[in-house]
Amino acid sequence: MHSDTPHILREFDQAFASLRNEVISMAGQARLNLERAMQGLLERDLEKCKAVVADDDEVDEAEKRIDRIGMETLMRFHPVAGDLRLVITSMKVASNLERISDHAVNIAKRARKMVSRPACAEVPFIEPLYAMAEQILRDALSAYSDRNAELGESLKARDKELDKLHKRLIATFSARLEEGGTGTEDFLHLIFVARSLERIGDLAVNIGEDAVYLDSARDIRHDKNRTAAADRQPE
Repeated sequence: MHSDTPHILREFDQAFASLRNEVISMAGQARLNLERAMQGLLERDLEKCKAVVADDDEVDEAEKRIDRIGMETLMRFHPVAGDLRLVITSMKVASNLERISDHAVNIAKRARKMVSRPACAEVPFIEPLYAMAEQILRDALSAYSDRNAELGESLKARDKELDKLHKRLIATFSARLEEGGTGTEDFLHLIFVARSLERIGDLAVNIGEDAVYLDSARDIRHDKNRTAAADRQPE
């Protein structure tokens, strides 16, 4: 009985390392899809748009693997405390990453349609929103991989700033849309791109909240006091 203990512990460690590595790999693919989708839009690169759509299946398969590894780990090792939180948060992070990749696909499809039309001068307006969403996502993933609750908890206030920028962009593109003319279809596409980036910010905040739970066992979802503090951030 006791002779099996080192073997079981080694398999236990391998299972958790495999789960974490799968999530990190999936995160890299989701971020790459988002980067290529935005490059396709900003650089009018049709091939990058096509690559995002083609590679989305890899993210879907990664989510399935993570769920399978997580369930097998729960059933075989019955983890508790921090180990249990790692399994739960890894599966939740994977779900958010899959949705982020779906938004990257949506952006790529919008960009693909815009590339087939004359260039729209207002496309660069979207860059600051993308930069903000991408940085929040990057920090959310760092919070998960480093078990950094402080970083994860800081994302909500930054997402409020992203929401404000999103609203300003929607107002700008909507005004252009109402003016009519040959570029109205492009402004509609840009509105949907902006909405996808705003949703990516929200999903990144979800990952940050999962990182807080992983690191400190605190569930800060729907925390009204925390939300109120974020709302009081200076303009």
